[in-house]
Amino acid sequence: MPPSVAREAAPASSSFAEDIGRYLSQTPRLLPSKYLYDTLGSMLFEAICCLQWYKIARAEQRLLETRADDIRIRVDPLSTLVELGPGSGLKLATLLSARPARPLTVHLVDVSGAALDAAGRALGVLDDLVIVPHEATYEAGLAEVAGYGRAPGRMLTLFLGSNIGNFDPQGADVFLRGIRGAVSEGDSLLLGADLVKPEADLLLAYDDPLGVTAAFNMNLLVRANRELDADFELSDFSHRAIWNAGASRIEMHLLSTRRQRVRVPVADLDITFEAGETIWTESSYKYQAAHIVAMVQRAGFTTINQWTEDGFALTLAEAR
Repeated sequence: MPPSVAREAAPASSSFAEDIGRYLSQTPRLLPSKYLYDTLGSMLFEAICCLQWYKIARAEQRLLETRADDIRIRVDPLSTLVELGPGSGLKLATLLSARPARPLTVHLVDVSGAALDAAGRALGVLDDLVIVPHEATYEAGLAEVAGYGRAPGRMLTLFLGSNIGNFDPQGADVFLRGIRGAVSEGDSLLLGADLVKPEADLLLAYDDPLGVTAAFNMNLLVRANRELDADFELSDFSHRAIWNAGASRIEMHLLSTRRQRVRVPVADLDITFEAGETIWTESSYKYQAAHIVAMVQRAGFTTINQWTEDGFALTLAEAR
């Protein structure tokens, strides 16, 4: 399966070349999903979040709107906030918009400079915020936050958008333990995770009728052509979404529609795709609510509350 790297690794072309050479040589052929998020990919993902079939963003937004007071009360006194993968910044702005007036340092961590710029603009209208962007991996960003120093008070780390679902179960455990290792006892974690839904609903969310998700996936090949001088012929690949019920995950693939040869000179790669062969680009795991509680507890957190709406769960936990 695709390695558990999601959006947390640096997108430098040298790393891209190394990874495309390594993962496309495997069976099945893979590409880490982190490379979906170049500037265009980040914009396409924001467009996906607006689609009527992709309910994750709207369900999470409604939960943040209705539970913001509950969350703020439980994490008080809050002095530092960290969001891993802030996207447009809308969700964080919702959480902070009605907070009591007091200074707050907000660290935004993302590999996408475009996402950091958008989030900074969204939060810039709020008072008493010191916004610190980190164009870095999640792990590197957390390390930078630790070295930044913090005012007395508690820290809240946000990992929203069901980004945790891009990790396989073992990788998710490792990642959450990494967050726990970067915070202090009494600090908080707010985790957003998508729940299992009917297969038809899941497939529409990841293979929408407008083709936005397909464009998001195909942009990975566009990026390889642009940055690595690859010769992927876009018309010879198609987007495919699969629900793997046994593993409780959606899989995104790029399907080769014919037998073809592809060269990636920067990666010293020359491979042949058979008709029907795929490149596995992303996994999105779906959860039962109780499994999310167990996952955060394994990582060293105590669950404080969990709210669900329209097949999505928002879980607030405290480091123990």
